[in-house]
Order: sequence, then C-alpha cells, then structure tokens
Amino acid sequence: MTKNVYTVGQVNAYIKNMFTQDFMMNRIYVKGEVSNCKYHTSGHIYFTLKDETGALQAVLFAGNRKGLAFSMKDGDNVIVLGAVSVYERDGKYQLYAKEIILDGAGLLYQRFEALKQELEEMGMFAPEYKQPIPRYIRTLGIVTAPTGAAIRDIQNISRRRNPYVQAILYPAQVQGEGAAASIVNGIHALERLGVDVMIVGRGGGSIEDLWAFNEEVVARAIFECSVPVISAVGHETDTTIADYVADLRAPTPSAAAELAVYDIRELQGQLLTMRMELNRRMSEKLERCQEQVRQYQRNFKLLAPANRINEKRQLAADLADRLQSLLLQHLTAAKHELELYAGKLDALSPARKMSQGYAFITDGDGKGIRSVEKLRQGDDLNIHMGDGRVRAQVCEIARNPKEILI
Repeated sequence: MTKNVYTVGQVNAYIKNMFTQDFMMNRIYVKGEVSNCKYHTSGHIYFTLKDETGALQAVLFAGNRKGLAFSMKDGDNVIVLGAVSVYERDGKYQLYAKEIILDGAGLLYQRFEALKQELEEMGMFAPEYKQPIPRYIRTLGIVTAPTGAAIRDIQNISRRRNPYVQAILYPAQVQGEGAAASIVNGIHALERLGVDVMIVGRGGGSIEDLWAFNEEVVARAIFECSVPVISAVGHETDTTIADYVADLRAPTPSAAAELAVYDIRELQGQLLTMRMELNRRMSEKLERCQEQVRQYQRNFKLLAPANRINEKRQLAADLADRLQSLLLQHLTAAKHELELYAGKLDALSPARKMSQGYAFITDGDGKGIRSVEKLRQGDDLNIHMGDGRVRAQVCEIARNPKEILI
C-alpha cells in the first residue's frame, strides 16, 4: 500500500495549479476549425477547436462576448486568444477564450497589438500631443484614393457645409503594396502646402485592406505632422493605429468632413442672431438716451431763468397775500381788543358815573377827596357833577360807623 494517497479533487486542483503557473498557458493563441458550436441561453458559447491532429474544448463566457466581432458557426477557421486551464469538477482541461478572430487576420492582429502597445509606451497616443482642430478653415487637405465613396462623401459634405473652403486632394494609394509610402508622401506634400487641417483615411474593408493605416511609418508621419490630422479610416467599428495617433478620430469619412469644415449656415445663423441681439441692445440704448435727453429738456425748462423768475413772482404774490391776510387778522384782533378796553374804560369813566348821579369832589387845589379824614371844617370844596360844578364849604364832618366801612 502506498503512503501518499490523493483524492480526485486534489489531483485536479494540482493540475489546474500547474496550468495557472504556466505563463504561456495563461495567454495563448490557438488556431483551429470550429465545431459543436452552441450558444447557451446564459450567453456563454461552448465550442470545440479541431484540426487534423486533435481537438480542444473551449468556452467563451458571456462577459467576454465583446471579444467576438462576428457570428461564429461550425466550420469557421478562427484564432482564439485565451487561457488553458482545468475544470476541476470534470477533470477536463479546456480553452477559456477572451478574443476570437477569423483566421487570416490573426497574424495581422498580433502585429497590430504589438505595434499599438509599442507606440502607446512611446507616448504617441498621449492627449497632450494632440493638436486642436481649427474651428474655421480655408484649406482642407485630403489624403485618400481619388476614386471611391470616401472622397465623394468628403467633397459633398464639405461643399454643402462651406463652399468657400478649398479642398486639396492628394490621390494616394490606400491599399496593397506601396500604400503606406503613398500615404506618407501625401501627408508630407499637403503639410508643405500649408493646409489648415488634413483628413487621412479611406472607406471600410477587412483588416488586410486597412493595413496600410496600421504601418508604423504612417503613424509616425501623422504624429510628426505640424498640421492637425483627422483620421477617417473605414467604418465606425474599424479602428487602426492611425486613429490612435491622429489629433482627432472620425468614425467615418463623412464625419471627418463635418468635424473639419464648419457649417457656414450655422455661422450665418449665429451672425444673424448676434445682429438681431446687437440691434435690440442698440435700440434699447438709444431709447434710454432719448428718454434721458427728454428728462434733461424737462429739467432745463424747470431751471430756466424765466421759470425761476415766474416762480419767485408767484412766491412773492403768495407771501403778499399771506401778509395781507395776517395783517387783517391782526387788525381785527386788535380792534376787538380795543373795543374790549374801550368798554372797560367806559365802564370806569368818571363822566359816566357822574351822569348816573354821582359827583366827584376836589379840594381847593383840585385834588380829589376820597376820605373825610382829609377834610376840616371850613375847607373849600369843588363838587363836580355831570352837568356842572358847585363850590361848597365843609360845615360838618360825620364819620360812618366802622361796621359799615368794613
């Protein structure tokens, strides 16, 4: 009996660990023909890769479906990028796919990824090196084939958006042997002409058709170009090295033309709006100034010497009326007061008393006698009455009792 006995699960786990530690098994390209391809309801795809020498089970999980750009089916020759590992429950090893491409483009795809990584590490994709696309241009350089949908789309959209922009085409070879050099020559030629912005691109196609825009010489020409470059290679889903290096990537040639050429109708609309706004503000300003002038005119009339004189005259007339009114009031009050005093004086008048039967007595010197204490027998008296005077002499003096005096 052996000393070391392992369970099935331990063996499977050990083997899986061996696969995990093998760097090559963690990232491997496997080429083969697809068979037993099944799309599971969960979104996973189970299939077998086979060739004349053997077969390999494979699975593409739903989370990695973005790595499949086509509808895979039995009979397709593909290259699968993934990792080989063991499914411990069944004790079977299989390929866990991450990306699947049709065979024929596989080697080009590897070259594409390698160059992309190299240029990215060199900083050629860095946003700080991207030149801004000028908003208003006069000349547009185009590096593309002289025939095909790309140049027609660019020309039509450019003319529609702004017929005053001069489009200069460099008829480049964009596919096949010598295409990369032709594209580079076109970039340099248009740069020497001093165009304002440049569109470099072509219509869609396979990765082989678009490969000229994945060449390093084209990428460096775009990166080193002093003129802002808009890439427009293929359709929206196509991406090339040129797209990463360019100052701006357009999904299609038509979109590139729209990004490069400002729509003059929009500009005219903006100018019209600005003109209307300017006229409105000028009208408001003019109306405010006119109202201010009218206010100054009113103030001038109010401050004119003639108005000031008339105002002072009116004030003087008002004061004169008020003075006269106050004088009349004062005279009326004084007259009333005088009448009161006259009444009181009349009531106290000796003549009035004497007319009522009273008499006023004075001594011989004309001094009034108010008490018998001042008299002596034989003194001469003058008795004044209302209608005359009588001379008399004191014969007798009789004093009133004190009670009566009190």
